[in-house]
Amino acid sequence: MLLKSTTRHIHIYAGEVINDEICADNENLTLNIDPDSELDWNEPALNQVQEKFQELVSSYNGEDLTEYNLRRIGSDLEHYVRSLLLTGKIGYNTQARVQNYSLGVPRMADS
Repeated sequence: MLLKSTTRHIHIYAGEVINDEICADNENLTLNIDPDSELDWNEPALNQVQEKFQELVSSYNGEDLTEYNLRRIGSDLEHYVRSLLLTGKIGYNTQARVQNYSLGVPRMADS
């Protein structure tokens, strides 16, 4: 069975992508950041999310891989993405298919 955690902007799978399919593998975790491209990303922000992911995974070192633990990591990462948005390190993608504003209404510049 494929263990996974999916939030709006963070998908984590216990497996690897092989030939465009996710194959269950409890030795590897795959992170998919913002699969719907709702946010505008830059390389430093992506690196920060990936570093936070590694930090969270390391904090569970030695514990069993469970869906509950994956969901906790995914939820923590979703909150981290929100903090990046609120501090202006990333923004909403105005060209996205859907304008969801799931992390809060965007800030407008003072006129």
